[in-house]
Amino acid sequence: FQIKAQSYDHEMIKNMAKVYVENNSVVPQLGKIVVTPANIDPRVTIKPCETPLQLNIPEKNSSRNVNVKISCEDSTSWTLYLPVKKQVKIPVVIANQSIAKGSVLTQSNIVLAFKDQFELRGEALTNVDALVGAKAKRRLTKGKPLNPRHFCVVCKGDNVEIIAQSKTFMIKTGGVALKDANLGEQVRVKNNRSGRTVVGTVNAINKVTIN
Repeated sequence: FQIKAQSYDHEMIKNMAKVYVENNSVVPQLGKIVVTPANIDPRVTIKPCETPLQLNIPEKNSSRNVNVKISCEDSTSWTLYLPVKKQVKIPVVIANQSIAKGSVLTQSNIVLAFKDQFELRGEALTNVDALVGAKAKRRLTKGKPLNPRHFCVVCKGDNVEIIAQSKTFMIKTGGVALKDANLGEQVRVKNNRSGRTVVGTVNAINKVTIN
């Protein structure tokens, strides 16, 4: 009984390697993976194989480039190593046009886009709505991913609403921010009514809460 050997062309081998890497990669939530196998030298002839091909990645790593080992383990065994480029992309907030220093971030000048995880520097931001109304602290170039250093939710010199609250009462008054700050950060503000400087936590655009 003769087992019929399976024949493979270059595209079949490349697709097998692509699917193997996709299935053996850790992808962050909401992320996606883009896998690009290298071309196989046209002079390489891939012999038919009587058994299913074996695939593995000999050196387990999370880098952008991996070598997939493809082996035929029949009586005329052979092995091929195929380099594969792996990009993990995650959705992050970017400037979708040039934004001047001091300009307000809006639904039209920032947008969510997929970016290569390896190219991101610092904290990646994923919520457009949370940034709308913040101000650019420097000029932002089109396509640039935003991080907290690029903007302020409360900016020095801004008029802010100071909210003093406890379980039993809430008082609102006006003040002026004495430095830049982002959501969740503490900031010094001057109370317009009393002239006193207080420290509160930024909890929304131009809103500072004091407990």
